[in-house]
Amino acid sequence: MDRDDDLQLAFDTSDLAADLALAYFQSGVPATLKADGTPVTEADRAVERLFRDTLSAARPDDALLGEEFGRLGDSERLWIIDPVDGTSFFSRRDPNWRVHIALQVAGSTEIAVVTAPALGRCWWATRGGGSFESSWPREGAATKRLEVSTTSMLADARLDALDDASRARLPPGAARPPATPLPLVELVRGEIDAFLVERYHIWDHAPWILLVEEAGGGFTDRTGGRAGDQGGGLYSNANLHSQLLAALQYPARP
Repeated sequence: MDRDDDLQLAFDTSDLAADLALAYFQSGVPATLKADGTPVTEADRAVERLFRDTLSAARPDDALLGEEFGRLGDSERLWIIDPVDGTSFFSRRDPNWRVHIALQVAGSTEIAVVTAPALGRCWWATRGGGSFESSWPREGAATKRLEVSTTSMLADARLDALDDASRARLPPGAARPPATPLPLVELVRGEIDAFLVERYHIWDHAPWILLVEEAGGGFTDRTGGRAGDQGGGLYSNANLHSQLLAALQYPARP
């Protein structure tokens, strides 16, 4: 498949999904708890169905993996879907939720699109092609290339983590930026230098790993690799990455 065609499909499908999710958001939907204790709404299920129907029609030989309905198909080309990332935000009418789609080919994430329709923003990346941000809808919108910070000394770094226990593991003395609902957006914009998140699933991480890497940063999972299915890990700019890995005592891989 042509990568430009795949990116356009990701854009088009994500736009349809974002429109549907935004309609649910504006009307309001209650959340219930799944067996694992995480929240879900009818919007999550409806948006994932739309993703699956649209992608299956356009790429019938590709596999799909979504948060709500699991995996469909067996192919080295795998579309990874999070229909509403941030369901807790969504269900309480907070606009800081996103729609995620990523394409993995032979285990490497090649395309990522993250849309925040209630915020009117979109972020995307292609392997070797850079990371970008624009307003959403994107038609006619100015596009900005994203770059992580160049901070190289821990004493000057702005570091954050998902929770207090994780923050306590970061090197002492570094600045702690104000809490934000979108820390990885701040990272790819160069507004913070690192974010530690040792939780969640591949559909939460896959697009952001590519976005951070293509903005010049790095990601390392808790096993020392770069996979999105190992329960999260460290995102940071390139200059600080090895120092932070050492401080966190992450395993090194050759």
